[in-house]
Amino acid sequence: MLFPECKRVIYKKNPLDVVICQLIFPPILKIDTEVPVAFQERIRKYFPNFSEVSEMLNISIPSGAINQIQPEPSEQILKALSCKNYEFSSEDEEWKINLTRNFVSLKTKKYERWETFKEKLLIPFETLKEVYSPNYFLRVGLRYLDVFKRSFLNFPLNTEWDELLQPYILGLIGNPRTDLKDKVKNFASIYEIGLSDGESNVVINTKLVKAVKDDEICFMIDSDFYNANKTPIASTMERLDFFNAHASRLIRWCITDRLHNAMEPQSL
Repeated sequence: MLFPECKRVIYKKNPLDVVICQLIFPPILKIDTEVPVAFQERIRKYFPNFSEVSEMLNISIPSGAINQIQPEPSEQILKALSCKNYEFSSEDEEWKINLTRNFVSLKTKKYERWETFKEKLLIPFETLKEVYSPNYFLRVGLRYLDVFKRSFLNFPLNTEWDELLQPYILGLIGNPRTDLKDKVKNFASIYEIGLSDGESNVVINTKLVKAVKDDEICFMIDSDFYNANKTPIASTMERLDFFNAHASRLIRWCITDRLHNAMEPQSL
């Protein structure tokens, strides 16, 4: 198996900084030419805040663990064309829906478990179906950004990364030669791996990032699960369930038992 099955847990000290789901569909010009009144009315109870941006939506990799990681210039988390972007957010601004003529997305920095996220996602998903009736999705994506900050996990700052993360994730900074890994000033890697369904992939982007407040070096694992084939509307949630299951296995595969225990796993 690509990523071994593991016991499902919720981490009390959660390294997840942001989770985003994006569903791309063939352009629906009505979204550009009409204010989405019907869409808003159906979701306003849960997402009362609204803003409109008539330009390309640019969302960079966000700040890291507990809002402390310095933003890095990088690829956009949300891919969009230059068009109207309607944003609907929860009262506390922790959950955000974005709607353009090409996609709908849900983003949160308050992720706790998949069932809660999926329940929130069903609100824009069902509303999109009712109001705009897309034929299918061109791309279904689910992305998790984990940032591991040693002080947040009560580790000394000189704790070696190879005590917390597996060597196949660390590259040269996991090399047993101390004289070599101590010379590494920066690190980044990108892998794209095919998943077990034979048509989906995950892009794993790992790098060292720096905390804004205290310059602490942290380790980021950005995993973007996606399928770029036509997905029937009725199969979307099943596909996202598949991605979520693999996301849990992926992180457990990347970390050591020491890091796993330090994050205080709670059984489900």
